[in-house]
Amino acid sequence: MREFSVPAMVEVPASANLTDAPFTRAAEDPGRVVLRRKSGETWRDVTAAEFAAEVTGLAKGLIAAGVEPGDRVALMSRTRYEWTVLDYAIWAAGAVTVPIYETSAPQQIEWIVGDSGAKAVFAETADHLAAIEEVREALPALANVWGIESGGLDTLASSGGDVSDETFEERRRSRSAADLATIIYTSGTTGRPKGCELTHGNFVETSRNAIEGAIREVTVDGSSTLLFLPLAHVFARLIQVATVESGIVLGHSDVPSLLPDLATFRPTFLLAVPRVFEKVYNGAEQKAEADGKGKIFRAAADTAIAYSRALDGGRPGLGLRLRHKLFDVLVYGKLRAAVGGRVEYAVSGGAALGERLGHFFRGVGITILEGYGLTETTAPASVNRPSALKIGTVGQPIPGVTVKIADDGEVMVRGVNVLTGYWNNEAATKESLEDGWFHTGDLGALDEDGFLSITGRKKEILVTAGGKNVAPAPLEDRLRAHPLISQCMVVGDGRKFIGALITLDEEALGPWKERNGKPAGMTVDELRTDADLVAEIDAAVAEANKSVSRAESIKKYAILAVDFTEEAGHMTPSLKVRRHAVMKDFAEEIERLYA
Repeated sequence: MREFSVPAMVEVPASANLTDAPFTRAAEDPGRVVLRRKSGETWRDVTAAEFAAEVTGLAKGLIAAGVEPGDRVALMSRTRYEWTVLDYAIWAAGAVTVPIYETSAPQQIEWIVGDSGAKAVFAETADHLAAIEEVREALPALANVWGIESGGLDTLASSGGDVSDETFEERRRSRSAADLATIIYTSGTTGRPKGCELTHGNFVETSRNAIEGAIREVTVDGSSTLLFLPLAHVFARLIQVATVESGIVLGHSDVPSLLPDLATFRPTFLLAVPRVFEKVYNGAEQKAEADGKGKIFRAAADTAIAYSRALDGGRPGLGLRLRHKLFDVLVYGKLRAAVGGRVEYAVSGGAALGERLGHFFRGVGITILEGYGLTETTAPASVNRPSALKIGTVGQPIPGVTVKIADDGEVMVRGVNVLTGYWNNEAATKESLEDGWFHTGDLGALDEDGFLSITGRKKEILVTAGGKNVAPAPLEDRLRAHPLISQCMVVGDGRKFIGALITLDEEALGPWKERNGKPAGMTVDELRTDADLVAEIDAAVAEANKSVSRAESIKKYAILAVDFTEEAGHMTPSLKVRRHAVMKDFAEEIERLYA
């Protein structure tokens, strides 16, 4: 058993709550720009005073509507400016925010609103409102529904005009660090979603310690970030809180608008999941191939990786530095410009990034700080930092957190970030929490310097008929890094050998067809049996197999005619594969592997 602890750098008083930072800043530095809001094609500055005033108006409306301290208020919306305002308004009214993914089906909405006992819901669009109405009869506790795009926020704010400033301030100060701030429901990859209880203290202590001790170099004066991941997910939520706590300028975007928004907002750091970085790399490679510059891009990529690796060993040699300088003009500068031109750091979480990709981006000039955490740990448990970076690991514990590896290899976490329990689920709480230690369900290793590596998922370990234990994650991560592969899932539990289901990335198929002389109209169903494409996937599988023993390697695979999607129930909103759903829906394809 190995254990590594980093002492807390910031102590938070028991009276602290999430609304302290924005209202203290509004009082002390009212003109400071704290957010930037999209207005047409431009961005409008939002000062600390303006933000606090908007939060106050909506919080007073909630108080007037009968929302009491501790009441749950659900919030269903994509990532946008109003999400952050509403989150803080709910907290300022003494209530508890319950996020719902914008893509949730009516049955999922019914479960989350019903299980949490939410008294009110904010819904972004007419479709969201319709989905809530569809299940409203089954939700007797639901008293109010406000539409974000249908004028509901203006109506709510105007209804709170009779609530005095004294009443508002008393309510805002009614919550302390130990009080519940949010119930975030897990993705439900292994069953019905569980509601994670996270307190004001969890968010305040975790964000302040992460800023001071983990990413201090990232959050310097003048820092800004453009948030485009779902705020219903704990990763984006923690960054939202961290920006408000530290005064970093925050903007909001979504994936369809991301590239033009990056160009105009020009953030200094980003956060994303590995799939985003894979898409950036693959897209750049495909564009270079289409322009007849594939050889130059590959040489530039190899140089970036070699340069980054050399940084770990000291200083790159003269020849490597000269090549790097040349490719900085030809390739790297254009990649940095695509994300606004000012990004120096990016924080990655949610899945394994891959060592090669990490070195590539650092060589390009964007250092990716890979971290690890779960909803139950208020997002970060560990993270790489500019001053303590080991590419290929998920870093050291953040200050205030201890990580240990149990005798069976399970990663366990204790500290300021760990949830208090699962809402209405005492059995799950007892199973996951033991003497303050949270059992993550992930398998990992700690090196002598306290850097954590994640090697697999305890419940996803496959045991072949021959008794070999196989962690699917390393194989899946390597395969997903291939430009033509969108998703994959390794199978083989109780079987004679390891197999895999593979889906194709439709965005990458267009350029590939053009380069390989295939008809533009060839469908995915036709391509999955094309000899040239199969040869590429064969090579990708062979390359992934080099990372494991013979008994763990993929012997057979099937290329599916469709991708795994959230709409089909195969992916969670945070882009994790729902293994049980894939196993059920593609049972015939799996059986054919072993026929």
